[in-house]
Amino acid sequence: MRFSQEGEVMATLTHRLNLIPKAQSRTFTCSFITGEPITNLRFDCVSNSSKLSLKSSCGRSRTNHRRQNFGIRSVFTGIVEEMGEVKNLGMADHGGFDLKIGARVVLEDVKLGDSIAVNGTCLTVTEFNAEEFTVGLAPETLRKTSLEELEKGSPVNLERALQPVSRMGGHVVQGHVDGTGVIQSMEVEGDSLWVKVKADKGLLKYIVPKGFVAVDGTSLTVVDVSDEESCFNFMLVAYTQQNVVIPTKKVGQKVNLEVDIMGKYVERLLTSGGFSLNTSEEKKV
Repeated sequence: MRFSQEGEVMATLTHRLNLIPKAQSRTFTCSFITGEPITNLRFDCVSNSSKLSLKSSCGRSRTNHRRQNFGIRSVFTGIVEEMGEVKNLGMADHGGFDLKIGARVVLEDVKLGDSIAVNGTCLTVTEFNAEEFTVGLAPETLRKTSLEELEKGSPVNLERALQPVSRMGGHVVQGHVDGTGVIQSMEVEGDSLWVKVKADKGLLKYIVPKGFVAVDGTSLTVVDVSDEESCFNFMLVAYTQQNVVIPTKKVGQKVNLEVDIMGKYVERLLTSGGFSLNTSEEKKV
């Protein structure tokens, strides 16, 4: 990593994914202005000779170097609108990795650049017609989520970004997947389905009984958490089973997980010294 005279940080990143043949592996080069709180970046390769565009949040391109607001651009509720079907996925002519999905509901008012959550992953629409749309998948997205396990014909949960006039039926979901879990068991009780998911301890600490968690983009209420097993479980009622992809998966498959962001904010405040328990009397001394 080096600093140029113009104050830019130049970094060369090499990504090799199991989804990309070695012969097609590429060196990614990016630049960004220092001093700006940019997070949740994603990079899409255009060609070997061209630089990557700098993107934030759900992947919108940055058109100039003026200071911009890189806060949350899209919010979801975790209430799945429909199940789409993977039509095609793989390397595209432009050198990136594309995912094409057949859908109906989410295409009713779609525009280029819109954000759609696919199995809980916020992605940007790059092409669309009356029956399907295409999104680009960045290397980090493939590493961080379960989307790499998709195949042609796989069902996926779809939800458009929340509009200010929409009902808030679930909880605040950003579409920024924190990691993946693995389905440990699926057991039927009456017309409901118990699902147990094993998660990394780094994620499990944010998951609490009766709290929220987004599993493949579906807003769910946690029933129990087991630190010993590093697992949590939830129950799907009959209606939910018919309208989300979780019941179509098998034990051992991955699911995308996004924990409630409030827990991460609280932890950050407590560990960074940004929160004090001092009383007003102590402050006067």
